[in-house]
Amino acid sequence: MAEGSRGKVVQIMGTVVDVEFPPEQLPALFNGLECELNGQKLVLEVEQHVGNNWVRCLTMGATDGLARGTTVVDTGKAIAVPVGHGTLGRLFNVTGQPLDSLGDVPSEEYWPIHREAPQFAEQSTSTQMLETGVKVIDLIAPFTRGGKIGAYGGAGVGKTVIIMELIRNIATVHK
Repeated sequence: MAEGSRGKVVQIMGTVVDVEFPPEQLPALFNGLECELNGQKLVLEVEQHVGNNWVRCLTMGATDGLARGTTVVDTGKAIAVPVGHGTLGRLFNVTGQPLDSLGDVPSEEYWPIHREAPQFAEQSTSTQMLETGVKVIDLIAPFTRGGKIGAYGGAGVGKTVIIMELIRNIATVHK
């Protein structure tokens, strides 16, 4: 469980990769691992301790060109993404890298992608309406915030158009 411990890729099964580490240096579950692939950093996340000093990992990118014997380094911490005001309106991948070509994200705080659920006392127990900005939906069939919503209808009735309008209204108008 030492930060910076090095292992070797021993098995590749699509996006699932097994990595062997020295004894007593297995990374913890949900730790981020990094390796070099085609000149870029590939991030892996430890999902399971398999045995024989192996850990089973899920890659956060394509494994095309990854070979057995590739060196993998334990970061000693979970994969974390930026949070806060600077992330509003930005597009990220699961490792926190911006995908919108707007440069680096001005963020002072990073949170792990696996966090404990909020305490029950911190959660809202009242039902709230999700304001969609589409009059017919808001008046006749309002959506509840945090609930599940189904869009039923036959072919060509406009389900996709409605969903795209909901996304636009919520993302751009209501922010």
